[in-house]
Amino acid sequence: MGAGGQRRGVQSWWVALRLSLMLNCVEQVSAQIKYSIPEEVKVGTIVGNVGKDLGLDISSLEERRFRIVSGTEDAQFEVNQNSGVLYVHKNIDREELCESVSPCLMNLKMVAENPMEVHYVGVEIIDVNDNSPSFQEEEKILEIYESTLPGRRFQLPTARDPDVVVNTVRVYKLNHNEYFSVQIRDRADDKVPFLVLQKSLDREKHHEHKLILTAVDGGNPPRSGTLNVTVIVLDSNDNHPVFSQEVYSVTIHENVDTDTTVIKVEATDVDDGSNGNIEYFFGGELDHKIYDMFSLDKDTGEIRVKSEIDFEKADVYKLDVHATDKGQPPMSADCIVIIKVVDENDNKPEIEVTSLSNMVSEDSKPGTVVSLVSITDKDAGLNGKVICSLSENVPFELKPSFQDNMYSLVLKHRLDRESVSHYDITITATDCGQPPLSAFKTLSIEVSDVNDNIPEFLHNPIELYLVENNVAGNPIFSITASDKDLNENAALTYHIVREEGSQVKMATFLNINSDNGHVSALKSFDFETLKTFKFQVVATDSGTPSLSSNVTVNVFILDQNDNAPVILYPVSSNGSAEGVEEIPRNVNAGHLVTKVRAYDADIGYNGWLLFSLQQVTDHSLFGLDRYTGQIRTLRSFTETDEAEHKLVILVKDNGNVSLSATATVIVKLVEPKEAFAASDVKSSAKDDEGNDVTFYLMITLGSVSALFLISIVVLIAMQCSKTTDYTSKYLQDANYDGTLCHSIQYRSGDKRYMLVGPRMSIGSTIVPGSHANTLVLPDRRGTSGECTVMENEDT
Repeated sequence: MGAGGQRRGVQSWWVALRLSLMLNCVEQVSAQIKYSIPEEVKVGTIVGNVGKDLGLDISSLEERRFRIVSGTEDAQFEVNQNSGVLYVHKNIDREELCESVSPCLMNLKMVAENPMEVHYVGVEIIDVNDNSPSFQEEEKILEIYESTLPGRRFQLPTARDPDVVVNTVRVYKLNHNEYFSVQIRDRADDKVPFLVLQKSLDREKHHEHKLILTAVDGGNPPRSGTLNVTVIVLDSNDNHPVFSQEVYSVTIHENVDTDTTVIKVEATDVDDGSNGNIEYFFGGELDHKIYDMFSLDKDTGEIRVKSEIDFEKADVYKLDVHATDKGQPPMSADCIVIIKVVDENDNKPEIEVTSLSNMVSEDSKPGTVVSLVSITDKDAGLNGKVICSLSENVPFELKPSFQDNMYSLVLKHRLDRESVSHYDITITATDCGQPPLSAFKTLSIEVSDVNDNIPEFLHNPIELYLVENNVAGNPIFSITASDKDLNENAALTYHIVREEGSQVKMATFLNINSDNGHVSALKSFDFETLKTFKFQVVATDSGTPSLSSNVTVNVFILDQNDNAPVILYPVSSNGSAEGVEEIPRNVNAGHLVTKVRAYDADIGYNGWLLFSLQQVTDHSLFGLDRYTGQIRTLRSFTETDEAEHKLVILVKDNGNVSLSATATVIVKLVEPKEAFAASDVKSSAKDDEGNDVTFYLMITLGSVSALFLISIVVLIAMQCSKTTDYTSKYLQDANYDGTLCHSIQYRSGDKRYMLVGPRMSIGSTIVPGSHANTLVLPDRRGTSGECTVMENEDT
């Protein structure tokens, strides 16, 4: 309590003391007369004529020293000794004199001397409404919880008014408001005001209320005093936290760094203190994975990235966030945070190939669907839009389906397995992201075979050179065809065409293995009987339907040395050839004695005959041309020379195993006359003999020439379609001089061959020791008809 309070306490004590004294006086002395006077009258105001009223002699009052002897300390009243009038000496304040005592009666003790007389006069101070009600405090502060129910009363300070009776406080008034009213209760003589709550308070709307309490007294005019009443509304936890947004939406890029702030949620609570302190939590009903992805600061409401964000796992996250205050009981609010993940191009396209078949038939038509291709990209938007392409130079194309990223792999062009049997198709899928990502997949497609290729022979026609005297039943040749197809479409069987005709009749003597094409002869061929023939072989595959092709085989029988030389002159008789020649003794050197003629049915080396002297009586007289068989004299005869000479001549061929024959010529030396006569006789005999030989030679030469002419015509017709390297040219040379000469020349590849007949021309040369009947000639297109042999080669 301050100094004012102490002062008020002293005054109250003084008032109480004076009041007790006055009461004592009243009890001891009763007033003789009583006056009433309002307080605050002017000084000098006459209260009454005490002397007169007491019945005193007015004129003697001065002498008797009529005076007031009590209450002089304050000297509020004085008496006029001349007139006996009681008047106000100084200002009278009832409140100072009596405070709250009512009525306020002042007892004046008046004395007059000579004789001593004591008189008591009572002056009642009538209260005047000269004081306004007042409150001890300038302001009254009340703290009321906002949860206080209406009707609750709160006592207010009472106003003090020194005035009494009707001039004291009679009523309290409160300024107009919707929350409070004032209620007055009488307690003894006091009126106590109470503040009554009319309506529930809301601190969040008005955290305090400024009221004015007015105390009004009953004076006329009334006086009043005011008290400022401040009602502080104490917070109750009656408000939920409120988020600034009910739904928060934010976008983030996938693969953002951890601890990146995503969003900050904010809730407010209009409550105060701990009732308004908010903490944030994730809703307990969230997927536990959410707690691994994001973190929430419970104090600030910041949501941060906690682990890797992958758009492909989730493109949106919905988080329930609770805001809870710290009141008792706590109150909470909820909001939804929608986090949309923006896709980054971090996934390559994925190619899935559903093959209808890894094998495509080569006769498939364009447009045939081979495979279904599905392209997926976990990214979204342009990052997930994929462009698909194929490797170049393949007979396939991709056709898009009505669904996005679905394609059909279809055949674009016809296939040819024999050209390309396998395709490795690379499918490239590239998305439209930045930077673009690509994926590759290789699809292996095998082209299945159909029987669309006929068997093929390496050469057509085929030239077969067969040595005569072959063993019947043994293979003589192998014919092989190829087929570009596979498996049964390429499994070939062979057979010989057996038709009517002079050429193909020989096919009856041939047999072929249907599996491997090995040709065997059922008979032994004789070059001297048959020199050439042809037949056809058909190769057929096992496809459905089967395809076939044929090849012509031209067979040339090659000669073997199976014929010994035959002596044509001298004429053979009794198994031996022997002749007698008579010549004059006077012939000169170089005289043609005779000519040994021989024939060999073989050709080439086997038919090339050489002559040699096996036996002669005198080597100095006769000489033999080894190639022509001519016997000539080497010198002139003398008288000492014998008249008869025996010459044994060996004729042999040049076969690998040479065969030979011998002829004996007896040369007789005669005198010129005898020789002349004998020559006439021999001439006629020889003419007859020569005519027979010539006839046989002409028949032989004609038959051989006819056979070779036929062979030449056939071979020329067969070789017209062949290239130069494989063309065989046949020439027939009928030039002979002493020894019958016939030959066949032909080409095969880069070599030129000649088959030589029984006898060769004079200019023919050959390398002795040859073991074949085929001679290799230099490529001289302008070579004359002479049978000139340059080189031999085994066949």
